[in-house]
Amino acid sequence: MNSVLIGIDLGGTKIEIVALKNTQSTLGDDDNILYRTRINTPKHADSDTQYQLILTAIHTLVSDCETQLKLKQTPVGIGIPGALSLKTGLVKNANTVCLIGKDFKADLSTTLKRPVKIENDANCFALSEALDGAGKNKTSVFAVIIGTGVGGGLVINQQLLIGPNHIAGEWGHNALPWPEDSDQPKQNCYCGKQGCIETYLSGPGFSRQASLQNDISLSSQEIFQQKDSNPHAKHAYHAYVRRLAKSLASVINIVDPDVIVLGGGLSNMHTLYTDVKHVWQEFVFSDCVNTELKQNTHGDSSGVRGAAWLNK
Repeated sequence: MNSVLIGIDLGGTKIEIVALKNTQSTLGDDDNILYRTRINTPKHADSDTQYQLILTAIHTLVSDCETQLKLKQTPVGIGIPGALSLKTGLVKNANTVCLIGKDFKADLSTTLKRPVKIENDANCFALSEALDGAGKNKTSVFAVIIGTGVGGGLVINQQLLIGPNHIAGEWGHNALPWPEDSDQPKQNCYCGKQGCIETYLSGPGFSRQASLQNDISLSSQEIFQQKDSNPHAKHAYHAYVRRLAKSLASVINIVDPDVIVLGGGLSNMHTLYTDVKHVWQEFVFSDCVNTELKQNTHGDSSGVRGAAWLNK
């Protein structure tokens, strides 16, 4: 067993690297972090050039980390804002668009001169929170990201569930369940459908829906901040709570997880954790709901930790 694992979180704005001690006894403790730094994601007008700059930046980060810790050939896991196609092995659905259509796994393995493990960043987030975060010691953990987009991942018995189509946990591209007149109009989703959960619960989707229904031009964060002082923001907030409760209730009805962990920018609105639980009982097919709803433990570094645990 390797004593140290390296994780990388490749995002649209930053690349973060962490080196963790691979010891179960210290999971969840700050002292298992041996090295950690982040840089801005390289930008370039030419997509192919940006892609090469990203490969070079990751190589430099790994090299500097191993030099600092006096290591060689440390296992590397990486989380990306997209997924690898099971049909072609190429990157698809990536927010960092220069990755799309590239054989990123092969190219990065060649650059680093070692095998690498790559997963969707939401899956990395789920694995992190299940192993040593808010879902620690739970049998089943459903972790969701509500931020710029809506993603999710499922961990059972500390094992990440991928699925034969590599879409386990992708709750954001189901239709909003139990639709009501108050959920109209439906927004178009980038996936080609209308009324996806992501169009209601992501930060941009929430802001657009509030604008359509409440005639307010506020960001999602501004709506949360003004929910007690602005009647339109209050109405938009309660609509958001109901939609989040319905969406999570549909997950509970299928998966029945021990805990649901929220991540992403909107997870920092603390009133969600009580308000959503007051509503979801109406939609869960049970006379009681024992599933916990918790905020993530590791913040925006949860994904990079999960990337490291891919090689555990």
